[in-house]
Amino acid sequence: MSFKIAIIGAGSVGFTKKLFTDILCVPEFKDIEFALTDLSEHNLQMIKAILDKIVESNKLPTRVTATTNRREAIAGARYIISCVRVGGLEAYADDIRIPLKYGIDQCVGDTICAGGILYGQRNIPVILDFCKDIRELAEPGAKFLNYANPMAMNTWAAIEYGKVDTVGLCHGVQHGAEQIAEVLGAKSQSELDYICSGINHQTWFIDLKLNGRKIGKDELVAAFEAHPVFSQQEKLRIDVLKRFGVYSTESNGHLSEYLPWYRKRPDEITKWIDMSDWIHGETGGYLRHSTETRNWFETEFPQFLASAEKPIDPAKRSNEHASHILEALETGRVYRGHFNVKNNGVITNLPSDAIIESPGFVDRFGINMVSGITIPEACAATCMASINVQRMSVHAAISGDIDLLKLAVLHDPLVGAVSTPEEVWQMVDEMVVAQARWLPQYADAVPAAKERLANSKVKTKEWAGAARRNVRSIEELRAEKAALKQAV
Repeated sequence: MSFKIAIIGAGSVGFTKKLFTDILCVPEFKDIEFALTDLSEHNLQMIKAILDKIVESNKLPTRVTATTNRREAIAGARYIISCVRVGGLEAYADDIRIPLKYGIDQCVGDTICAGGILYGQRNIPVILDFCKDIRELAEPGAKFLNYANPMAMNTWAAIEYGKVDTVGLCHGVQHGAEQIAEVLGAKSQSELDYICSGINHQTWFIDLKLNGRKIGKDELVAAFEAHPVFSQQEKLRIDVLKRFGVYSTESNGHLSEYLPWYRKRPDEITKWIDMSDWIHGETGGYLRHSTETRNWFETEFPQFLASAEKPIDPAKRSNEHASHILEALETGRVYRGHFNVKNNGVITNLPSDAIIESPGFVDRFGINMVSGITIPEACAATCMASINVQRMSVHAAISGDIDLLKLAVLHDPLVGAVSTPEEVWQMVDEMVVAQARWLPQYADAVPAAKERLANSKVKTKEWAGAARRNVRSIEELRAEKAALKQAV
């Protein structure tokens, strides 16, 4: 087979390498072309060097091109994969820093909450540019695979306004299933069968079977509470499991910021999180992790390049959906996964226009969703709160309506639990002004926002958050890795 895959945001080096090697695990895909594109010529050349080394070492006919000209990369592509972070770490730092001034403590801030909503405002205009290029230049019927957060908002905009065949992809379901298999003592992942349904990052294991035996709430709670690691790392998720009756796919830190109950009182936040790793609830944890990862890669690039000489091992193919979807579409080998698409009745008790994450099967005929699923009422209520915020956020991003943006932030569950309307209005003004270069749709609103900020009487505080850690230096990271290696 010979076709072209364009990867937008290919400078996300580690993730691009994973997608690349996964796809080349499919025997029929050796002769395809990967077109890499990114705003950063520096990052682009680093990832191209790594991928070229993989091709050379494995003696493959695969072609790899790299360009900062996005339209050139998309031209003729059958599949377009997006893993962009609009505004980079500079804008992301504001997504965490500014809400903290108003008492809003986020772990990740890339899905909803104040940070996730502003992240969507930066991404959506760019997503629509991608869609325009796809419509004009890509192979007819090209499929857009979105990996970028905020997943639901980006996918919503691409489908509703970009008019491109789009599916959103995430690995939260797979990671949650790995945990469940471990606590239940499964010998392999294949022993566990499950149905997850909901919305991205708020998907729920509504049906669980281990070797054909149904697993109920009480058994699952007992298994998690008995686990020596997860009982400490997933305290909030376990509490939600006890109250809702089903386990959430999303990590402890992520889930904590989508709900109004666990991060609203600074003195209680540490009760529900774990500091052994960022993903369990650390304030600004993913920002710290992303900063350290970038710094580490820049310094250790020669080692990454050397590791690219290893043969591709199909046994180590990851459970990221992209390669499996492409394999199913091109070869007809059926793949089952959980995908982000427009609801249209797939989940009976969520709105038809929402972007849901639910089971589907892929073959030559496309992605075929399992319809008629009803999720538990508490799960639906929690999802609905986020969907309403997502809908307003998408409409605000399209229209450039700063008042609608403020209403979207005001209705966010955690923001509403922490901040007053006056604080929300000022916080959004501050974030829009700080990120104006990435928010072209709000250009006309920025002067008035600056004036309101100059005359504001709303008090803020300089606060690092309830559980903040400093970014570690390269020397500290190197010492920690050496200590771990010695311990093993």
